[in-house]
Amino acid sequence: MFNKVLVAEDFDSISITVEQALSELSVSEIHHAKYCDDALLKIKKALLDAAPYDLLISDLSFKTDHRENQLTSGDELIAAVKKVQPAIKTVVFSIEDKSFRIKSLFNNLGINAFVAKGRNSIPELKKAIQGVFDNDSKILSKELAHTLRDKSLIEIETYDILLLKSLSRGLILDDIALDFKNTGVFPNGSSSIEKRINKLKIFFKANNNVHLIAIAKDLGLV
Repeated sequence: MFNKVLVAEDFDSISITVEQALSELSVSEIHHAKYCDDALLKIKKALLDAAPYDLLISDLSFKTDHRENQLTSGDELIAAVKKVQPAIKTVVFSIEDKSFRIKSLFNNLGINAFVAKGRNSIPELKKAIQGVFDNDSKILSKELAHTLRDKSLIEIETYDILLLKSLSRGLILDDIALDFKNTGVFPNGSSSIEKRINKLKIFFKANNNVHLIAIAKDLGLV
């Protein structure tokens, strides 16, 4: 079983429950983080200390408060963690049930398991952790198993998510192009970005950019 696990969760009651589940699986070292920024710092420090974490268990939604954070969601945390420790195993434990978002987590962020919070979620979580340790791939809660089998869903790429997030922030085409160029995102030409936005509008049957963002939010993409 995993020796060292980090739980990124902002609710104490859930953290305690997850810790109990990990203890029952004989995990010897369990750490917690209520903020995504703190979780990333713990990951980095563990690497510097040559004692890396074996597994990250993270929620997707983190409640905002008085503290300013660079990373505000589990998606952003996992993406940042994968940059510094690509091989770390990751389990998402969340109430999220949007098919697009779950598929994106597997396809774009390379998570190993997704467990939906609910009445029977702890046994499911323990089963998923054991499965990830045994090197099973793409483990999903029973009630969400249909998600990865649904071939009618568009394969949303990381690029699309970045584009939709930029639109949701109110950026215009030229601003997005400049932002993408500065951050090394390709393609970053105004023409290419406009074509991609139009393709997304056609697929989602959106009348305009505002309608597109509304649909994206409903689907949990931004």
